Amino acid sequence: MREQWQLFLTALQFYTRLPVHVREPYSPDLLNRATRYLPLVGWVTGGFMLLVVWAFGDIAPRPLTVLLALSVSIWVTGAFHEDGFADMCDGFGGGWTKERILEIMKDSRIGTYGMLGLLMLMAVKLVSLMCLHVHIMMLAIIAAQPLSRFTALTIIYTQRYVREDEDSKAKPIAKGISTQDLIFAGVFGLGPFLAVTLYLQNYTLLITVLALFMARLYMARLMHKWIGGYTGDCLGAVQQVSETVIYLCFCILAWKYT
Repeated sequence: MREQWQLFLTALQFYTRLPVHVREPYSPDLLNRATRYLPLVGWVTGGFMLLVVWAFGDIAPRPLTVLLALSVSIWVTGAFHEDGFADMCDGFGGGWTKERILEIMKDSRIGTYGMLGLLMLMAVKLVSLMCLHVHIMMLAIIAAQPLSRFTALTIIYTQRYVREDEDSKAKPIAKGISTQDLIFAGVFGLGPFLAVTLYLQNYTLLITVLALFMARLYMARLMHKWIGGYTGDCLGAVQQVSETVIYLCFCILAWKYT
């Protein structure tokens, strides 16, 4: 149990900016084994967002509440996944060869594709959550934060890591994830979404899984076609797109509860 707790803290340390203390010395293998807890990290980021919605939901305008909730999620993660999405937009939008795409994605500067892509992504999140009643908004966050991260893990399971540079941040997770760890992560990733669906007794929300599958399929094929696999930026992009798709589905399918 102590070992698993250290793995969870390692995942928190890598995927968030929260000040956590890990007793075991860092190693690539430690981070690779900690990847199974990525959906559980979503529970933590979602918890921070829920605190904001709970605090401001009844005293502030809906747009401000949502904007603050999204802002705190960016603060907790250090825009880790948003940066990956912007880099993927720039790379796949401006590159025509594998080498050029990887080169662009590694560039710390943001381009037109990345700026517009991130702007549109955040706008869809903002509008989708704004259209929901505060109670349903909180349930959407509970479902989206873990499930979107689990969706990113499935990319690690089915695709191969393509960067060869040893100093890449995502290099330690290039070993992939085992079936056992994927199932373990799936419990924490799918569990909250299924619980929310049962709680609302709105089984049309299960269409969200189909929407997620289609979005993931498109992105996986795009990555495989152009670079032959995934990078850390690609994982961040998958997480962000998946989170947005979930919010959008809740906006469309849970409208009768608003």
